[in-house]
Amino acid sequence: MLRRISFMSSFNKPSALSSFFVKTQLLCISPNNCRKFCRPVVSHSSYFIAPPVDDLWGRNFSMVKRANLCSLALAAKPPLRESSASATNTVSKKATRKALRDSPEGVLRKNLDMCSKHGDIVEALRLYDEARNAGVKLSQHHYNVLLYLCASSASSVESSGDGSDTSKADLSLKRGFEILQQMLSDKIVPNEATFTNVSRLAVAMENPEMAFDLVKEMQNSNIQPRLRSYGPALFGFCKKGMVDKAYEVDAHMIESGVAAEEPEISSLLKVSADANKAEKVYEMLHRLRTTTRQVTDSTAGIIEDWFKSEYAGNVGEENWEVSKIKQAVVRGGGGWHGQGWLGSGQWKVARTCMDQQGVCQTCHEKLVCIDIDPKETENFATSLANLAFEREGKADFFQFQEWLQRRGPFDAVIDGANMGLANQRSFNFYQLNTVVNKMRQMSPSKRLPLVILHRSRVTGGPAQNPNNQKLLENWRKSGALFATPPGSNDDWYWLYAAVSSKCLLVTNDEMRDHLFQLLGTSFFPRWKEKHQVRITASQDGISLHMPPPYSIVIQESENGSWHVPTTVGDDLETPRQWLCATRPRNN
Repeated sequence: MLRRISFMSSFNKPSALSSFFVKTQLLCISPNNCRKFCRPVVSHSSYFIAPPVDDLWGRNFSMVKRANLCSLALAAKPPLRESSASATNTVSKKATRKALRDSPEGVLRKNLDMCSKHGDIVEALRLYDEARNAGVKLSQHHYNVLLYLCASSASSVESSGDGSDTSKADLSLKRGFEILQQMLSDKIVPNEATFTNVSRLAVAMENPEMAFDLVKEMQNSNIQPRLRSYGPALFGFCKKGMVDKAYEVDAHMIESGVAAEEPEISSLLKVSADANKAEKVYEMLHRLRTTTRQVTDSTAGIIEDWFKSEYAGNVGEENWEVSKIKQAVVRGGGGWHGQGWLGSGQWKVARTCMDQQGVCQTCHEKLVCIDIDPKETENFATSLANLAFEREGKADFFQFQEWLQRRGPFDAVIDGANMGLANQRSFNFYQLNTVVNKMRQMSPSKRLPLVILHRSRVTGGPAQNPNNQKLLENWRKSGALFATPPGSNDDWYWLYAAVSSKCLLVTNDEMRDHLFQLLGTSFFPRWKEKHQVRITASQDGISLHMPPPYSIVIQESENGSWHVPTTVGDDLETPRQWLCATRPRNN
Protein backbone atom coordinates (compact mmCIF):
# COMPACT_ATOMS: atom_id res chain seq x y z
CA MET A 1 0.00 0.00 0.00
CA LEU A 2 1.40 3.39 -1.05
CA ARG A 3 1.63 6.20 1.45
CA ARG A 4 2.58 9.77 0.59
CA ILE A 5 4.87 11.68 2.92
CA SER A 6 4.31 15.43 2.59
CA PHE A 7 6.98 18.04 3.16
CA MET A 8 6.94 21.77 3.59
CA SER A 9 6.60 23.34 0.16
CA SER A 10 9.29 25.86 0.86
CA PHE A 11 12.02 26.78 3.30
CA ASN A 12 13.38 30.12 4.35
CA LYS A 13 16.78 29.43 2.78
CA PRO A 14 16.71 26.34 0.56
CA SER A 15 19.69 24.07 1.11
CA ALA A 16 20.90 21.21 -1.08
CA LEU A 17 18.47 18.78 0.52
CA SER A 18 15.55 21.20 0.77
CA SER A 19 15.76 22.20 -2.87
CA PHE A 20 15.73 18.54 -3.80
CA PHE A 21 12.74 17.58 -1.68
CA VAL A 22 10.77 20.67 -2.68
CA LYS A 23 10.67 19.44 -6.25
CA THR A 24 10.49 15.72 -5.48
CA GLN A 25 7.38 13.78 -4.49
CA LEU A 26 8.18 10.91 -2.14
CA LEU A 27 6.33 7.63 -2.47
CA CYS A 28 6.80 5.50 0.62
CA ILE A 29 6.36 1.76 -0.03
CA SER A 30 5.89 -0.63 2.87
CA PRO A 31 9.40 -1.77 3.81
CA ASN A 32 8.62 -5.42 4.45
CA ASN A 33 11.69 -7.61 4.43
CA CYS A 34 13.98 -4.62 3.95
CA ARG A 35 17.64 -5.18 4.59
CA LYS A 36 20.55 -2.97 5.48
CA PHE A 37 21.80 -1.37 2.30
CA CYS A 38 24.79 0.57 3.40
CA ARG A 39 27.64 0.69 5.84
CA PRO A 40 26.85 2.52 9.08
CA VAL A 41 27.30 6.26 8.84
CA VAL A 42 28.27 6.73 12.45
CA SER A 43 30.91 4.68 14.13
CA HIS A 44 28.57 2.30 15.94
CA SER A 45 27.12 -0.56 13.93
CA SER A 46 24.91 -2.45 16.39
CA TYR A 47 21.29 -2.64 15.34
CA PHE A 48 19.57 -4.57 18.14
CA ILE A 49 17.28 -2.70 20.52
CA ALA A 50 18.80 -2.41 23.97
CA PRO A 51 17.07 -1.32 27.20
CA PRO A 52 16.92 2.49 27.47
CA VAL A 53 20.08 3.99 28.91
CA ASP A 54 19.66 6.50 31.72
CA ASP A 55 21.06 9.87 30.80
CA LEU A 56 23.79 11.63 32.70
CA TRP A 57 21.41 13.67 34.84
CA GLY A 58 18.84 10.96 35.56
CA ARG A 59 15.31 10.69 34.26
CA ASN A 60 13.84 12.89 37.03
CA PHE A 61 15.43 16.03 35.61
CA SER A 62 13.81 17.83 32.70
CA MET A 63 15.79 19.64 30.03
CA VAL A 64 14.79 23.00 31.56
CA LYS A 65 16.06 21.97 35.01
CA ARG A 66 19.30 20.76 33.46
CA ALA A 67 19.74 24.10 31.71
CA ASN A 68 19.20 25.92 35.03
CA LEU A 69 21.69 23.68 36.81
CA CYS A 70 24.28 24.28 34.07
CA SER A 71 23.76 28.05 34.31
CA LEU A 72 24.22 27.95 38.08
CA ALA A 73 27.35 25.82 37.72
CA LEU A 74 28.87 28.24 35.23
CA ALA A 75 27.94 31.29 37.32
CA ALA A 76 29.51 29.92 40.51
CA LYS A 77 33.16 30.39 39.51
CA PRO A 78 35.73 29.92 42.30
CA PRO A 79 38.23 32.72 42.85
CA LEU A 80 41.33 32.39 40.71
CA ARG A 81 44.62 31.76 42.43
CA GLU A 82 47.67 33.69 41.44
CA SER A 83 49.36 31.55 38.81
CA SER A 84 51.01 31.74 35.46
CA ALA A 85 49.07 32.68 32.34
CA SER A 86 49.47 29.16 30.90
CA ALA A 87 47.99 27.56 34.01
CA THR A 88 45.06 30.00 33.88
CA ASN A 89 44.45 29.18 30.22
CA THR A 90 44.55 25.46 30.98
CA VAL A 91 41.99 25.82 33.77
CA SER A 92 39.85 28.00 31.50
CA LYS A 93 39.90 25.44 28.68
CA LYS A 94 39.01 22.64 31.05
CA ALA A 95 36.16 24.66 32.52
CA THR A 96 34.88 25.49 29.03
CA ARG A 97 34.97 21.86 27.95
CA LYS A 98 33.20 20.78 31.14
CA ALA A 99 30.57 23.46 30.65
CA LEU A 100 29.96 22.24 27.10
CA ARG A 101 29.68 18.63 28.26
CA ASP A 102 27.27 19.60 31.04
CA SER A 103 25.14 21.87 28.89
CA PRO A 104 21.78 20.56 27.60
CA GLU A 105 23.32 20.25 24.13
CA GLY A 106 26.30 18.31 25.49
CA VAL A 107 24.14 16.00 27.59
CA LEU A 108 21.90 15.34 24.59
CA ARG A 109 24.90 14.54 22.41
CA LYS A 110 26.27 12.07 24.95
CA ASN A 111 22.93 10.31 25.34
CA LEU A 112 22.26 10.15 21.60
CA ASP A 113 25.71 8.67 21.06
CA MET A 114 24.84 5.98 23.61
CA CYS A 115 21.59 5.30 21.76
CA SER A 116 23.59 4.97 18.55
CA LYS A 117 25.97 2.54 20.22
CA HIS A 118 23.10 0.32 21.36
CA GLY A 119 20.76 0.87 18.41
CA ASP A 120 18.10 2.30 20.74
CA ILE A 121 15.77 4.22 18.41
CA VAL A 122 12.97 4.44 20.98
CA GLU A 123 15.08 6.23 23.58
CA ALA A 124 16.68 8.45 20.92
CA LEU A 125 13.27 9.68 19.72
CA ARG A 126 12.19 10.29 23.32
CA LEU A 127 15.31 12.39 23.93
CA TYR A 128 14.71 14.29 20.70
CA ASP A 129 11.10 15.11 21.56
CA GLU A 130 12.10 16.21 25.06
CA ALA A 131 14.86 18.43 23.68
CA ARG A 132 12.52 20.05 21.17
CA ASN A 133 9.96 20.80 23.89
CA ALA A 134 12.68 22.31 26.10
CA GLY A 135 13.99 24.51 23.30
CA VAL A 136 17.42 22.84 23.15
CA LYS A 137 19.29 23.86 20.00
CA LEU A 138 20.26 20.76 18.00
CA SER A 139 23.47 20.62 15.99
CA GLN A 140 24.39 18.82 12.77
CA HIS A 141 25.76 15.93 14.83
CA HIS A 142 22.52 15.54 16.79
CA TYR A 143 20.47 15.39 13.61
CA ASN A 144 22.83 12.99 11.85
CA VAL A 145 22.73 10.51 14.74
CA LEU A 146 18.92 10.65 14.78
CA LEU A 147 18.71 10.15 11.00
CA TYR A 148 21.16 7.27 11.21
CA LEU A 149 19.09 5.52 13.87
CA CYS A 150 15.84 6.02 11.93
CA ALA A 151 17.41 4.69 8.74
CA SER A 152 18.94 1.72 10.54
CA SER A 153 15.67 0.84 12.25
CA ALA A 154 13.67 1.13 9.02
CA SER A 155 16.09 -0.87 6.86
CA SER A 156 16.89 -3.64 9.34
CA VAL A 157 13.35 -4.60 10.29
CA GLU A 158 12.11 -8.02 9.14
CA SER A 159 8.38 -8.64 9.16
CA SER A 160 7.36 -10.86 12.09
CA GLY A 161 4.02 -11.76 10.54
CA ASP A 162 1.90 -9.88 13.07
CA GLY A 163 2.51 -6.45 11.62
CA SER A 164 4.39 -5.08 14.62
CA ASP A 165 7.75 -4.88 12.83
CA THR A 166 6.16 -3.26 9.79
CA SER A 167 4.60 -0.62 12.00
CA LYS A 168 7.93 0.03 13.62
CA ALA A 169 9.58 0.47 10.22
CA ASP A 170 6.79 2.83 9.11
CA LEU A 171 7.23 4.88 12.27
CA SER A 172 11.01 5.06 11.77
CA LEU A 173 10.53 6.30 8.22
CA LYS A 174 7.93 8.87 9.23
CA ARG A 175 9.99 10.23 12.13
CA GLY A 176 13.15 10.18 10.01
CA PHE A 177 11.69 12.49 7.39
CA GLU A 178 10.11 14.68 10.09
CA ILE A 179 13.55 15.08 11.67
CA LEU A 180 15.08 15.87 8.27
CA GLN A 181 12.44 18.54 7.66
CA GLN A 182 13.13 20.06 11.07
CA MET A 183 16.87 20.02 10.41
CA LEU A 184 16.39 21.97 7.21
CA SER A 185 13.93 24.35 8.88
CA ASP A 186 16.59 25.03 11.52
CA LYS A 187 18.95 25.95 8.66
CA ILE A 188 21.45 23.23 9.66
CA VAL A 189 23.76 22.65 6.70
CA PRO A 190 23.71 18.98 5.62
CA ASN A 191 26.97 17.11 5.13
CA GLU A 192 27.92 13.79 3.53
CA ALA A 193 26.58 11.85 6.52
CA THR A 194 23.22 13.63 6.22
CA PHE A 195 22.84 12.81 2.54
CA THR A 196 23.87 9.20 3.08
CA ASN A 197 21.44 8.69 5.95
CA VAL A 198 18.58 10.13 3.92
CA SER A 199 19.60 7.85 1.04
CA ARG A 200 19.25 4.90 3.37
CA LEU A 201 15.81 6.11 4.37
CA ALA A 202 14.89 6.31 0.68
CA VAL A 203 16.01 2.74 0.00
CA ALA A 204 14.21 1.52 3.12
CA MET A 205 11.04 2.63 1.38
CA GLU A 206 12.24 0.89 -1.79
CA ASN A 207 13.12 4.03 -3.70
CA PRO A 208 16.73 3.67 -4.93
CA GLU A 209 16.09 6.32 -7.60
CA MET A 210 15.77 8.92 -4.86
CA ALA A 211 18.95 7.61 -3.21
CA PHE A 212 20.87 8.02 -6.50
CA ASP A 213 19.47 11.53 -7.00
CA LEU A 214 20.75 12.43 -3.55
CA VAL A 215 24.27 11.36 -4.53
CA LYS A 216 24.07 13.65 -7.56
CA GLU A 217 22.73 16.43 -5.34
CA MET A 218 25.76 15.98 -3.08
CA GLN A 219 28.06 16.86 -5.93
CA ASN A 220 25.91 19.87 -6.80
CA SER A 221 26.43 20.97 -3.19
CA ASN A 222 30.22 20.52 -3.53
CA ILE A 223 30.21 17.53 -1.18
CA GLN A 224 32.40 14.64 -2.31
CA PRO A 225 30.46 11.35 -2.18
CA ARG A 226 32.11 8.40 -0.45
CA LEU A 227 31.72 4.69 -1.05
CA ARG A 228 29.03 4.47 1.62
CA SER A 229 27.16 7.30 -0.13
CA TYR A 230 26.66 5.12 -3.20
CA GLY A 231 25.76 1.98 -1.27
CA PRO A 232 22.02 2.60 -0.80
CA ALA A 233 21.37 3.31 -4.48
CA LEU A 234 23.63 0.55 -5.79
CA PHE A 235 22.37 -2.19 -3.48
CA GLY A 236 18.79 -0.97 -3.92
CA PHE A 237 18.94 -1.23 -7.72
CA CYS A 238 20.66 -4.62 -7.53
CA LYS A 239 18.01 -5.96 -5.16
CA LYS A 240 15.23 -4.84 -7.51
CA GLY A 241 17.06 -6.36 -10.51
CA MET A 242 17.39 -2.97 -12.22
CA VAL A 243 20.59 -3.89 -14.05
CA ASP A 244 21.08 -0.79 -16.20
CA LYS A 245 20.50 1.56 -13.26
CA ALA A 246 23.00 -0.43 -11.17
CA TYR A 247 25.57 -0.04 -13.96
CA GLU A 248 24.80 3.68 -14.08
CA VAL A 249 25.58 4.02 -10.37
CA ASP A 250 28.77 2.03 -10.88
CA ALA A 251 29.83 4.31 -13.75
CA HIS A 252 29.09 7.37 -11.60
CA MET A 253 31.31 5.94 -8.85
CA ILE A 254 34.18 5.39 -11.27
CA GLU A 255 33.80 8.90 -12.70
CA SER A 256 33.88 10.33 -9.15
CA GLY A 257 37.04 8.38 -8.29
CA VAL A 258 35.28 6.15 -5.74
CA ALA A 259 36.61 2.58 -5.82
CA ALA A 260 34.12 -0.24 -5.31
CA GLU A 261 35.06 -3.02 -2.88
CA GLU A 262 33.98 -6.65 -2.66
CA PRO A 263 30.40 -6.05 -1.39
CA GLU A 264 29.65 -3.65 -4.24
CA ILE A 265 31.34 -5.74 -6.95
CA SER A 266 29.71 -8.88 -5.58
CA SER A 267 26.25 -7.28 -5.89
CA LEU A 268 27.02 -6.18 -9.45
CA LEU A 269 28.27 -9.69 -10.20
CA LYS A 270 25.06 -11.27 -8.95
CA VAL A 271 22.70 -8.93 -10.77
CA SER A 272 24.76 -9.46 -13.96
CA ALA A 273 24.64 -13.24 -13.60
CA ASP A 274 20.89 -13.20 -12.89
CA ALA A 275 20.36 -11.12 -16.04
CA ASN A 276 22.67 -13.38 -18.13
CA LYS A 277 25.04 -10.49 -18.84
CA ALA A 278 28.05 -12.67 -19.62
CA GLU A 279 30.41 -9.82 -20.52
CA LYS A 280 29.59 -8.02 -17.29
CA VAL A 281 30.13 -11.20 -15.24
CA TYR A 282 33.53 -11.50 -16.89
CA GLU A 283 34.32 -7.87 -16.10
CA MET A 284 33.30 -8.23 -12.44
CA LEU A 285 35.43 -11.34 -11.99
CA HIS A 286 38.47 -9.43 -13.17
CA ARG A 287 37.60 -6.49 -10.94
CA LEU A 288 37.48 -8.88 -8.00
CA ARG A 289 40.86 -10.23 -9.08
CA THR A 290 42.46 -6.80 -8.97
CA THR A 291 40.54 -5.45 -5.96
CA THR A 292 40.21 -8.25 -3.43
CA ARG A 293 42.32 -11.11 -4.86
CA GLN A 294 40.56 -13.60 -2.55
CA VAL A 295 36.78 -13.62 -2.02
CA THR A 296 34.46 -14.35 0.88
CA ASP A 297 32.40 -17.51 0.89
CA SER A 298 29.22 -15.63 -0.08
CA THR A 299 30.90 -14.16 -3.16
CA ALA A 300 32.33 -17.57 -4.03
CA GLY A 301 28.77 -18.90 -3.92
CA ILE A 302 27.65 -16.31 -6.49
CA ILE A 303 30.55 -17.24 -8.78
CA GLU A 304 29.80 -20.95 -8.33
CA ASP A 305 26.13 -20.43 -9.26
CA TRP A 306 27.16 -18.60 -12.42
CA PHE A 307 29.48 -21.36 -13.64
CA LYS A 308 26.83 -23.99 -12.88
CA SER A 309 24.14 -22.15 -14.85
CA GLU A 310 23.04 -23.41 -18.25
CA TYR A 311 23.59 -19.99 -19.79
CA ALA A 312 27.27 -19.90 -18.73
CA GLY A 313 27.82 -23.16 -20.60
CA ASN A 314 26.63 -21.58 -23.83
CA VAL A 315 29.00 -18.62 -23.65
CA GLY A 316 32.58 -18.72 -24.91
CA GLU A 317 34.88 -18.60 -27.91
CA GLU A 318 35.29 -22.07 -29.40
CA ASN A 319 38.24 -21.21 -31.63
CA TRP A 320 40.77 -18.68 -30.44
CA GLU A 321 44.24 -17.58 -31.44
CA VAL A 322 46.61 -19.25 -28.99
CA SER A 323 49.47 -16.83 -29.64
CA LYS A 324 47.21 -13.86 -28.95
CA ILE A 325 46.19 -15.32 -25.59
CA LYS A 326 49.80 -16.05 -24.64
CA GLN A 327 50.85 -12.49 -25.50
CA ALA A 328 48.02 -11.12 -23.36
CA VAL A 329 49.14 -13.26 -20.42
CA VAL A 330 52.69 -11.94 -20.71
CA ARG A 331 51.50 -8.32 -20.93
CA GLY A 332 49.37 -8.80 -17.81
CA GLY A 333 52.25 -10.25 -15.78
CA GLY A 334 50.83 -13.78 -15.67
CA GLY A 335 47.74 -15.43 -14.24
CA TRP A 336 45.15 -13.87 -16.57
CA HIS A 337 44.60 -12.78 -20.16
CA GLY A 338 41.38 -10.74 -20.12
CA GLN A 339 40.37 -11.74 -23.65
CA GLY A 340 36.93 -13.09 -22.74
CA TRP A 341 35.39 -16.50 -22.11
CA LEU A 342 37.28 -19.35 -23.80
CA GLY A 343 35.88 -22.79 -24.67
CA SER A 344 32.35 -24.14 -24.84
CA GLY A 345 30.16 -26.59 -23.00
CA GLN A 346 29.03 -26.90 -19.41
CA TRP A 347 31.52 -26.03 -16.71
CA LYS A 348 32.77 -28.55 -14.19
CA VAL A 349 32.74 -26.74 -10.85
CA ALA A 350 34.23 -27.95 -7.56
CA ARG A 351 35.46 -26.68 -4.20
CA THR A 352 39.03 -27.88 -3.89
CA CYS A 353 42.52 -27.23 -2.48
CA MET A 354 46.01 -26.74 -3.87
CA ASP A 355 49.01 -28.86 -2.96
CA GLN A 356 52.23 -27.24 -1.74
CA GLN A 357 53.36 -26.63 -5.30
CA GLY A 358 50.11 -24.98 -6.36
CA VAL A 359 48.64 -27.92 -8.30
CA CYS A 360 44.84 -28.06 -8.23
CA GLN A 361 43.68 -31.34 -6.70
CA THR A 362 40.61 -31.39 -8.97
CA CYS A 363 41.77 -30.43 -12.48
CA HIS A 364 45.54 -30.92 -11.86
CA GLU A 365 46.37 -27.56 -13.41
CA LYS A 366 49.29 -25.73 -11.80
CA LEU A 367 48.79 -22.15 -10.68
CA VAL A 368 51.37 -19.57 -11.60
CA CYS A 369 53.50 -17.26 -9.51
CA ILE A 370 52.87 -13.72 -10.71
CA ASP A 371 56.02 -11.63 -10.81
CA ILE A 372 56.44 -8.32 -9.01
CA ASP A 373 58.09 -5.50 -10.92
CA PRO A 374 61.31 -4.49 -9.08
CA LYS A 375 60.50 -0.86 -9.83
CA GLU A 376 57.21 -1.28 -7.96
CA THR A 377 59.15 -2.50 -4.93
CA GLU A 378 61.45 0.52 -5.02
CA ASN A 379 58.53 2.93 -5.33
CA PHE A 380 56.74 1.20 -2.49
CA ALA A 381 59.82 1.45 -0.24
CA THR A 382 60.03 5.18 -0.98
CA SER A 383 56.34 5.71 -0.20
CA LEU A 384 56.72 3.71 2.99
CA ALA A 385 59.68 5.84 4.11
CA ASN A 386 57.78 9.07 3.39
CA LEU A 387 54.86 7.91 5.53
CA ALA A 388 57.24 6.90 8.32
CA PHE A 389 58.88 10.35 8.21
CA GLU A 390 55.45 11.93 8.71
CA ARG A 391 54.51 9.78 11.71
CA GLU A 392 57.85 8.94 13.32
CA GLY A 393 60.62 11.20 14.48
CA LYS A 394 62.20 12.20 11.16
CA ALA A 395 65.71 12.17 12.55
CA ASP A 396 65.15 8.76 14.18
CA PHE A 397 63.91 7.09 11.00
CA PHE A 398 66.59 8.73 8.87
CA GLN A 399 69.18 7.35 11.30
CA PHE A 400 67.63 3.92 10.86
CA GLN A 401 67.89 4.21 7.08
CA GLU A 402 71.58 5.07 7.37
CA TRP A 403 72.13 2.16 9.76
CA LEU A 404 70.36 -0.18 7.33
CA GLN A 405 72.54 0.97 4.43
CA ARG A 406 75.68 0.16 6.42
CA ARG A 407 74.49 -3.19 7.81
CA GLY A 408 72.14 -4.46 5.10
CA PRO A 409 70.77 -5.91 3.03
CA PHE A 410 69.50 -8.91 5.01
CA ASP A 411 68.08 -12.24 3.90
CA ALA A 412 65.26 -11.95 6.43
CA VAL A 413 63.79 -9.45 8.91
CA ILE A 414 62.05 -10.57 12.12
CA ASP A 415 59.29 -8.71 13.94
CA GLY A 416 60.88 -9.44 17.31
CA ALA A 417 57.97 -8.50 19.57
CA ASN A 418 55.51 -10.56 17.55
CA MET A 419 57.75 -13.64 17.55
CA GLY A 420 58.60 -13.35 21.24
CA LEU A 421 54.93 -13.20 22.20
CA ALA A 422 53.46 -15.73 19.74
CA ASN A 423 51.35 -18.16 21.79
CA GLN A 424 53.07 -16.87 24.96
CA ARG A 425 51.77 -15.07 28.03
CA SER A 426 54.96 -13.05 28.41
CA PHE A 427 57.88 -12.22 26.16
CA ASN A 428 59.95 -15.32 25.44
CA PHE A 429 63.53 -14.75 24.25
CA TYR A 430 64.09 -18.49 23.85
CA GLN A 431 61.26 -18.69 21.31
CA LEU A 432 62.54 -15.63 19.46
CA ASN A 433 66.04 -17.12 19.33
CA THR A 434 64.64 -20.38 17.94
CA VAL A 435 63.04 -18.45 15.08
CA VAL A 436 66.29 -16.55 14.49
CA ASN A 437 68.29 -19.79 14.26
CA LYS A 438 65.78 -21.44 11.92
CA MET A 439 65.89 -18.49 9.56
CA ARG A 440 69.69 -18.43 9.71
CA GLN A 441 69.85 -22.08 8.72
CA MET A 442 67.62 -21.37 5.72
CA SER A 443 69.64 -18.35 4.64
CA PRO A 444 71.89 -18.90 1.58
CA SER A 445 74.63 -16.86 3.27
CA LYS A 446 73.95 -18.39 6.74
CA ARG A 447 73.79 -14.85 8.03
CA LEU A 448 71.72 -13.85 11.05
CA PRO A 449 68.41 -12.21 10.18
CA LEU A 450 67.73 -8.67 11.33
CA VAL A 451 65.75 -8.57 14.60
CA ILE A 452 63.70 -5.40 15.18
CA LEU A 453 62.76 -4.78 18.83
CA HIS A 454 61.52 -1.74 20.68
CA ARG A 455 64.16 -0.32 23.03
CA SER A 456 62.04 -1.20 26.07
CA ARG A 457 62.26 -4.87 25.04
CA VAL A 458 66.06 -4.84 25.08
CA THR A 459 66.46 -2.98 28.38
CA GLY A 460 63.67 -4.03 30.73
CA GLY A 461 61.65 -7.04 31.76
CA PRO A 462 62.97 -10.44 30.55
CA ALA A 463 65.89 -8.66 28.84
CA GLN A 464 67.52 -8.20 32.27
CA ASN A 465 68.03 -11.94 32.56
CA PRO A 466 71.80 -12.64 32.15
CA ASN A 467 71.24 -15.27 29.46
CA ASN A 468 69.01 -12.94 27.50
CA GLN A 469 71.51 -10.11 27.91
CA LYS A 470 74.19 -12.33 26.42
CA LEU A 471 71.91 -13.23 23.52
CA LEU A 472 71.09 -9.59 22.81
CA GLU A 473 74.75 -8.63 22.97
CA ASN A 474 75.61 -11.35 20.46
CA TRP A 475 72.98 -10.07 18.02
CA ARG A 476 74.14 -6.50 18.54
CA LYS A 477 77.81 -7.32 17.83
CA SER A 478 76.77 -9.23 14.71
CA GLY A 479 74.86 -6.21 13.44
CA ALA A 480 71.61 -8.18 13.55
CA LEU A 481 69.69 -6.15 16.15
CA PHE A 482 68.08 -2.74 15.89
CA ALA A 483 66.28 -1.21 18.87
CA THR A 484 63.64 1.33 17.86
CA PRO A 485 63.61 4.58 19.87
CA PRO A 486 61.11 5.36 22.66
CA GLY A 487 57.71 6.48 21.45
CA SER A 488 58.17 4.91 18.02
CA ASN A 489 56.03 2.32 16.25
CA ASP A 490 58.34 -0.56 15.37
CA ASP A 491 55.98 -1.68 12.58
CA TRP A 492 57.38 1.04 10.32
CA TYR A 493 60.92 -0.18 10.94
CA TRP A 494 60.56 -3.91 10.30
CA LEU A 495 58.32 -3.39 7.28
CA TYR A 496 60.65 -0.86 5.67
CA ALA A 497 63.68 -3.05 6.40
CA ALA A 498 62.08 -6.06 4.69
CA VAL A 499 60.81 -4.11 1.66
CA SER A 500 64.07 -2.22 1.07
CA SER A 501 66.14 -5.41 1.52
CA LYS A 502 63.77 -7.32 -0.81
CA CYS A 503 63.83 -10.15 1.71
CA LEU A 504 61.56 -12.35 3.82
CA LEU A 505 59.59 -10.89 6.72
CA VAL A 506 58.87 -13.13 9.70
CA THR A 507 55.72 -12.05 11.52
CA ASN A 508 52.26 -13.35 12.35
CA ASP A 509 50.91 -9.81 12.19
CA GLU A 510 48.02 -9.78 9.70
CA MET A 511 48.98 -6.18 8.80
CA ARG A 512 45.38 -5.02 8.47
CA ASP A 513 45.19 -2.15 10.96
CA HIS A 514 45.12 1.58 10.30
CA LEU A 515 48.86 1.87 9.78
CA PHE A 516 48.84 -0.57 6.87
CA GLN A 517 45.65 0.91 5.42
CA LEU A 518 47.59 4.15 5.05
CA LEU A 519 49.69 2.43 2.40
CA GLY A 520 46.65 2.56 0.11
CA THR A 521 48.08 0.45 -2.69
CA SER A 522 47.31 -2.85 -4.38
CA PHE A 523 51.02 -3.62 -4.30
CA PHE A 524 51.16 -4.30 -0.57
CA PRO A 525 49.01 -7.49 -0.48
CA ARG A 526 50.99 -8.85 -3.43
CA TRP A 527 54.27 -8.11 -1.71
CA LYS A 528 53.07 -9.58 1.59
CA GLU A 529 51.95 -12.79 -0.09
CA LYS A 530 55.43 -13.37 -1.52
CA HIS A 531 57.52 -12.31 1.48
CA GLN A 532 55.69 -13.02 4.74
CA VAL A 533 56.80 -16.03 6.80
CA ARG A 534 54.48 -17.10 9.63
CA ILE A 535 55.03 -19.45 12.52
CA THR A 536 53.01 -21.77 14.72
CA ALA A 537 54.26 -22.39 18.24
CA SER A 538 53.22 -25.54 20.09
CA GLN A 539 54.59 -28.12 22.51
CA ASP A 540 56.22 -29.80 19.55
CA GLY A 541 58.24 -26.68 18.78
CA ILE A 542 58.26 -23.93 16.18
CA SER A 543 56.98 -24.54 12.64
CA LEU A 544 57.67 -22.08 9.83
CA HIS A 545 55.11 -21.44 7.11
CA MET A 546 56.91 -20.12 4.05
CA PRO A 547 55.28 -18.05 1.29
CA PRO A 548 53.58 -20.27 -1.31
CA PRO A 549 55.35 -20.81 -4.66
CA TYR A 550 52.21 -19.59 -6.44
CA SER A 551 50.05 -16.47 -6.22
CA ILE A 552 46.92 -16.64 -4.07
CA VAL A 553 44.75 -14.60 -6.40
CA ILE A 554 41.93 -15.27 -8.86
CA GLN A 555 43.61 -16.87 -11.85
CA GLU A 556 42.41 -17.27 -15.43
CA SER A 557 44.46 -19.79 -17.42
CA GLU A 558 45.41 -19.76 -21.08
CA ASN A 559 42.87 -22.51 -21.79
CA GLY A 560 40.02 -20.61 -20.13
CA SER A 561 39.75 -22.30 -16.73
CA TRP A 562 39.27 -20.31 -13.51
CA HIS A 563 40.56 -20.77 -9.97
CA VAL A 564 39.14 -18.52 -7.26
CA PRO A 565 40.67 -18.49 -3.74
CA THR A 566 38.48 -17.86 -0.71
CA THR A 567 39.51 -15.97 2.40
CA VAL A 568 40.53 -17.93 5.48
CA GLY A 569 41.03 -17.08 9.13
CA ASP A 570 44.25 -16.99 11.08
CA ASP A 571 44.47 -20.79 11.44
CA LEU A 572 47.58 -21.63 9.43
CA GLU A 573 46.84 -25.35 9.60
CA THR A 574 43.52 -24.99 7.75
CA PRO A 575 44.03 -25.39 3.98
CA ARG A 576 42.63 -22.62 1.83
CA GLN A 577 39.58 -23.54 -0.19
CA TRP A 578 39.52 -22.75 -3.90
CA LEU A 579 36.73 -22.73 -6.46
CA CYS A 580 37.80 -24.59 -9.60
CA ALA A 581 35.84 -24.09 -12.85
CA THR A 582 36.95 -25.93 -16.00
CA ARG A 583 35.33 -27.34 -19.11
CA PRO A 584 36.29 -29.59 -22.03
CA ARG A 585 39.28 -28.33 -23.94
CA ASN A 586 38.68 -28.01 -27.65
CA ASN A 587 41.85 -26.16 -28.43
